[in-house]
Amino acid sequence: MDAGSGSAVSQWLISIAFAIAIVVVGRIVVKWLVKLIRKLMVRSDLDPILIDFASSIANAVLLLFVFIAALDQLGVNTTSLIALLGAAGLAIGLALQGSLQNFAAGVMMIVFRPFKLGDFIEAGGVMGVVDQISIFSTTMNTVD
Repeated sequence: MDAGSGSAVSQWLISIAFAIAIVVVGRIVVKWLVKLIRKLMVRSDLDPILIDFASSIANAVLLLFVFIAALDQLGVNTTSLIALLGAAGLAIGLALQGSLQNFAAGVMMIVFRPFKLGDFIEAGGVMGVVDQISIFSTTMNTVD
C-alpha cells in the first residue's frame, strides 16, 4: 500500500466521521427546533391534531435537510438527489390530487373551526352532534 492510497483512505474516514457528526448534531438541533415549533403552536392555541401533524412534517423536512447535508459531506451529488426528490414529490402530488384536496379541507376545518366538538350540525343532509374532528374526517353522532 503506497502513501497516496493511505492518504485517500484517511480522507474518506474523515469524511465519514464528519457526516456522522452532521447527522448526530443535526438530529439534536432538529429535535430542539421541533420542540420550539410545538411550543409556539401551543401558545397560538391551535388544535392538538394540527400541532401533531405540523410537528411531524417539520421533523421530516428538517431531517431530510440533515441527511442531504451528510450525503453532501460524503461527496454525493446532492443537486440531482434534490431534483429527484422534487420530481417524486410532484408525481405523488399529481397522483393524490383528490386526496390532497380533502386533506387541505380538513386542515382548513381544524384551523378555522367552523364548528367544534359537541356542536349540532347538518352536513350532507345528515344532522348530528360532532363527535370527533380529524384532518381526514369528521365523525358525528346522528339523531337516529
